[in-house]
Amino acid sequence: LSMGSTKADVDAAMAMCRQHYAICNRWYYASESPQHNVTLDAFRIDQTEVTNEQYRLCVEAGACQAPTRCRNGEPTYHDAAMTDHPVVCVDWEGARAYCEFVGGRLPTEAEWEYAARGEAGSLYPWGDDFDGTKLNYCDANCPEDHADAAYDDGFVRTAPVGSFPQGASWCGALDMAGNAFEWVADWMGGYPEEPQINPVG
Repeated sequence: LSMGSTKADVDAAMAMCRQHYAICNRWYYASESPQHNVTLDAFRIDQTEVTNEQYRLCVEAGACQAPTRCRNGEPTYHDAAMTDHPVVCVDWEGARAYCEFVGGRLPTEAEWEYAARGEAGSLYPWGDDFDGTKLNYCDANCPEDHADAAYDDGFVRTAPVGSFPQGASWCGALDMAGNAFEWVADWMGGYPEEPQINPVG
């Protein structure tokens, strides 16, 4: 499979960014270059994001720490009305600890991208055309300046996991776009040009 972005992909991402944001940094998108071939061993990935309720089991077992603060927004972990929402404000160590608690691991960036984009390398989990009805994102309910008033998903911040089944990726993974940021196992690093097998970093 091909991983990463071409110059044309970066140009297209910049054009889309400028439709919603006053400041768009090319380096942000260019960091996904160069596009290169990747071979992956078989792997499994959870269908949905981890919920507050699932994460609570790890906290109660003493294997995870309850989220207490965020860089943006507030933790929803203690909100009884949001047990089925994705757990947010969990750092990388907390995400790794949860995965180990349930007998798994964080996916690599290459695995996550493949689960989201597939062999075709779609721009979005569902295909190449944006559709604001297929994900929870900063739309008419969002208090941010860049909110997209053209869509209204009914949620101010997060939505219960799996609320947008029509936005599933080719392998049935949900919320690969929108809802909450997700951690991968890798660290930030440059992409090599040569083909890679099970890359990390």
